[in-house]
Amino acid sequence: MAMAILFTGKSSANASLILCIIAVSFVSMALGRHGLAGRKDPDEKVFNVLRYGAHPGSEDNALSFIRAWKAACNYRGKARLLVPKGTFLTGATIFQGPCLGPAPIKVQIAGTLRAVPDPSMYEEDFWISFENINGLLVTGTGTVDGQGNAVWKYNVGDGGARFPSSIKFNHVVNGIIRQITSVNPMGFHISIVLSQNIRAKNLRIFAPADSPNTDGIHISQTNQVSVSNSVIGTGDDCIGIIRGCSDVRIRNVTCGPGHGISIGSLGKYQDEEDVRGITVKNCTLNNTDNGIRIKTFGGSPPSQASGILFQDIVMNRVKNPIIIDQFYGNKESPSRVKLRDVRYHNIRGTSTSVVGVNIKCSHTVPCERVSLSNISLNYVGEKKSNHGISSVCTNAKLNYAGFQLPSPCR
Repeated sequence: MAMAILFTGKSSANASLILCIIAVSFVSMALGRHGLAGRKDPDEKVFNVLRYGAHPGSEDNALSFIRAWKAACNYRGKARLLVPKGTFLTGATIFQGPCLGPAPIKVQIAGTLRAVPDPSMYEEDFWISFENINGLLVTGTGTVDGQGNAVWKYNVGDGGARFPSSIKFNHVVNGIIRQITSVNPMGFHISIVLSQNIRAKNLRIFAPADSPNTDGIHISQTNQVSVSNSVIGTGDDCIGIIRGCSDVRIRNVTCGPGHGISIGSLGKYQDEEDVRGITVKNCTLNNTDNGIRIKTFGGSPPSQASGILFQDIVMNRVKNPIIIDQFYGNKESPSRVKLRDVRYHNIRGTSTSVVGVNIKCSHTVPCERVSLSNISLNYVGEKKSNHGISSVCTNAKLNYAGFQLPSPCR
């Protein structure tokens, strides 16, 4: 393209500015033509599932997705698996490593994935699984729909074990999952197991309040986990942290409906690995069945949970805002899970139960060094209370600081 520009004496003062604007315009056009204006990496190869036989509609695309993944995983350069816009049905799908290219391998979900709603088709506890991968990014603005509303009535399992999680990270190191929307899983929304250094952020997770065993994010035998800036409303724990977890950080999570944010249940297995270093900060719980909860099975084998901090938590009409239950599942036999160094700081809001602080520890291994500082919970339930909100504490050594409502246990 040729362009002639004549500058008169009167306009010569603006010549440099006009030339700069024209130059920038040409550079922007060039970048746009070559696809470099956005976040795309020019050295990255995109593996679109459509090129491997996937089709939107009612056909099971699991094999096509796996073919596309294998091609991306075996590529020795930068690779991105792309699920484009559209609605894709798929049964059990395993994205398995290790991969040959530089980390991270990327999975971009722009469309909607729908599970085949037949539990008999899932031999294991997942619908989509990422396994044995070092360096993984799962991202996109798409939706993962487990279609669990078709099968929940058949769910009689304990803890979601019978029905598959929508997304599972299994033996993943250095993984990120972000921006995904998960709805109506058959079992858990997201399960993170036997992994290390996992970040989950900017997620939207939804299922009805009465959907069974639909934990939002379930973490087991994993260390260095961060969950942040996410909204979770589901039928079970918004976040559940069980055996063998360490260095788990949860912040800026809004939970509700659901069963709250839970550590446990602990003490289910023999030789269970300890839990330590759990931090929950700047979270809001709305109309949940529990707030921040630690639960251990009565009659459990011995293990420990320590170094737990709940800080800057807002409760809005929450039942059981602060609860430790060491008789979970068995009211007769005491738990042998030792709880120590548990701190509650700046917990405020409203409770629909008269007992706002309910700490029931094991008489076999009493809780040690449990502290509460700046607690402000007001009772807003329908049940009449002549004495307002109260605390119940057994078999625990408690320390108090700052404002306390309900009043400290005596």
